Amino acid sequence: MIEPHPSPIAYFSMEIGLEPDLPTYAGGLGVLAGDCLRAAADLGVDIVGVTLIDRKGYFKQHLDVHGNQTETPVVWKPEDRLEKLQATTSVNIMGRKVLIQAWRYIITGHSGWQVPVILLDTQLPENAPDDQAITDTLYGGNDRYRLCQEVVLGMGGVAMLQEIGYTDIAAYHMNEGHSALLALALFVEQSQLTGHADAQKSIEHVREKCVFTTHTPVPAGMDRFSNTLVTEVLGEELTGYLVLCDCLHRSNLNMIYLALFFSRYINGVSMRHEEISHGMFPNYPISSITNGVHAGTWVSGAYAKLFDRHIPEWRSDNLYLRYIINVPVEEIRTAHLEAKTDLFNQVFARTGKRLNLSVLTLGFARRMTAYKRADLIFTDIERLKRISKETGPLQIIYSGKAHPRDIEGKDLIRHVFRARDALQGIIDVVFLEDYDMAVGKAMCAGVDLWLNTPQRPYEASGTSGMKAAMNGVPSLSVLDGWWVEGHVEGVTGWSVGDSYQEINPSRDADSLYEKLEKTIVPMFYQRPAAFDELMRMSVALNGSYYNAERMMRQYRVHAYNPRKNLNGNGNGNGK
Repeated sequence: MIEPHPSPIAYFSMEIGLEPDLPTYAGGLGVLAGDCLRAAADLGVDIVGVTLIDRKGYFKQHLDVHGNQTETPVVWKPEDRLEKLQATTSVNIMGRKVLIQAWRYIITGHSGWQVPVILLDTQLPENAPDDQAITDTLYGGNDRYRLCQEVVLGMGGVAMLQEIGYTDIAAYHMNEGHSALLALALFVEQSQLTGHADAQKSIEHVREKCVFTTHTPVPAGMDRFSNTLVTEVLGEELTGYLVLCDCLHRSNLNMIYLALFFSRYINGVSMRHEEISHGMFPNYPISSITNGVHAGTWVSGAYAKLFDRHIPEWRSDNLYLRYIINVPVEEIRTAHLEAKTDLFNQVFARTGKRLNLSVLTLGFARRMTAYKRADLIFTDIERLKRISKETGPLQIIYSGKAHPRDIEGKDLIRHVFRARDALQGIIDVVFLEDYDMAVGKAMCAGVDLWLNTPQRPYEASGTSGMKAAMNGVPSLSVLDGWWVEGHVEGVTGWSVGDSYQEINPSRDADSLYEKLEKTIVPMFYQRPAAFDELMRMSVALNGSYYNAERMMRQYRVHAYNPRKNLNGNGNGNGK
């Protein structure tokens, strides 16, 4: 047992992006979690992160000349990057005692405040081979594997914190539903303390401790496990506790509903997502805290030097980025050109392709899945060619991974490669393999225009455009997620489509082409000073607000404040 700690916030997430080459994240959810904890370190928040170690990572992506994706495990040694703790604990899975080892990573803020992240690991010789593999692959395996992982994360995480010395947690923050079994662990613990005298009082006690952030804009995004599988993995006794609190519905355990039921404060991750969530979960009071990105992590080296020179307060108070309005646009253009040169050097090193610094460059980098519509810009290849020939040349940089089981996502990558071949000699299209935080940072800073074309209303928030805005890169984006709030037409970027309430893919494509042909391309080539001014306003308006520092301040005031109890009447947790 390590010496006791004061009462911190415990932040649970299935993935946390700690460093670009630490394979503890898959995409936006994990990067957001890492940014949240980095902001907490900057602000001196007493918080501890909990996640899995992911010994084989998410996967390493390989693409052949046709865009066919294959995957291999990531090879890394935790002992080279993490501190191994002496504490161990255990959970019961499928009738077996599974031991859990703890590792620690320290995030240090700009003021020196440290935030520990605890990574849970089942690769111990005492465990059976199948149990050793539970913490191997992020989002891998079948439902049984995923449920076992969520037992380790939620129930094992609660037990591990207690073993380490975190005996008085002020609040448990569930970042998405993967960690919802932590609420079951707390309910069991409280029920046993009270001798099962009053289940409702035990439920209310757990609610006072739990807050929940949902990132799910559609029912398909929820983790559901059949009651049969739940009983098989958890055992009869723990399943009985789920029955006692009425958390098994329609023959399955829904992790989102479990988290909703046990939380006193619930938030979506954008204003628009709050609206969508009210429709999905009408019996729950849901607020919103729009996501933000960690400025110190995502600002390019060139822009960081610019900010340090003109706005030295930006690191300790991101709101000072508003004062970029006093920075000459010529210096902004120079910083951007440096970031663009760095990106193009990386493109050449990775692909052998030399891009033209003077050409308007579009960037698209995110998870490759159908609703993201990475190929919307290729809806009419001939029209795209005509824009590039007659209005001004274009080039496009892509990056992103498809989940190994996402057939449509893999087809999307192949479609991008086919479009690349069809546009050869007219528009250069490159695809950077094995998307990670480092690639994302270079792209967000180095392209001239950030492209985001999700199918409404599936974008809960989206953060890549926020990272671009931090670096003066405007967005051309569908009005969904955060862009509903951050979009000021012709000032911070441009919209794709006229109304985020409409769903019309062909109209979206027409709008995209219209904005490129009539507004964006002519501005870039014929009125470069106006484009520079738009870059400056992207930082001033969006960079200064859509940052993780503001996000964490809101979590402190609203989610972590025990007086903020949206479910306090005890009647707001319907099914």
